[in-house]
Amino acid sequence: MPVDLDPDGAEYALRLGDDALVLCQRLCAWVTHAPTIEEDLALSNIALDLLGHARVLLARSGRLDGSGRSDDDLAYRRSERTFRNALLLELPNGDFGMTIARQLVYAVYAGLLYTDLTRSHDTELAGFAGRAAKEVEYHRLHAARWAVLLGRGTAESRRRMQAGVALVWPYAAELFEPDELTQRLAANGTCVSPARLREPWETDVAAVLAEAGLDVPTPSWRATGGRSGLHTEALGPLLAEFRSVYHQYPGGTW
Repeated sequence: MPVDLDPDGAEYALRLGDDALVLCQRLCAWVTHAPTIEEDLALSNIALDLLGHARVLLARSGRLDGSGRSDDDLAYRRSERTFRNALLLELPNGDFGMTIARQLVYAVYAGLLYTDLTRSHDTELAGFAGRAAKEVEYHRLHAARWAVLLGRGTAESRRRMQAGVALVWPYAAELFEPDELTQRLAANGTCVSPARLREPWETDVAAVLAEAGLDVPTPSWRATGGRSGLHTEALGPLLAEFRSVYHQYPGGTW
């Protein structure tokens, strides 16, 4: 087996890359539909950051699994069941409050994750994480600012923001699920067990919700399945839209 072949590293990069790719596509749908022109630009810039993360991570996955697949191959030429993104990120956008709630949940998690990965024994992954952590910090600040504005705005904006938080909260649990893959990677110093990120994540998100005057939900269920390829009915249409030009012009270059 070649020295640079790393199935665990490939699978982990695929998970992170799929998270970024799917959320990028969701945010792109807000362009020209956001509340203000400034928000069109802000959300499109966040989406571009995520697309950059996805390209690096998917290319890394294709190299480490020995297949030689490119980031485009992995983005456009896989079945729905082979995607490894968390279910949270494929949820339909809903209203702006729902989108901001999802952004807050994910950006706080991603910030903690990438900050921890800067200490990874995998120097290439650590280098990428250092750059990604700086970008995700902006995403977190953006989501926190909007959560407070909506929570402390009108009665209607508060209602919608609270409803968005309640909707996404059960999906957050999947981000922190440990499994055999993350246990092996934590043991060799590649990453930390995601379960260890749960407490600081809860503290950070709860602080934002408190400032916004919003309640922390107490869900009666928790989502799971995305990391093993079991997705909601929302992912298929999202991938079909994302791949529509590719399927119309297979092999096309620009």
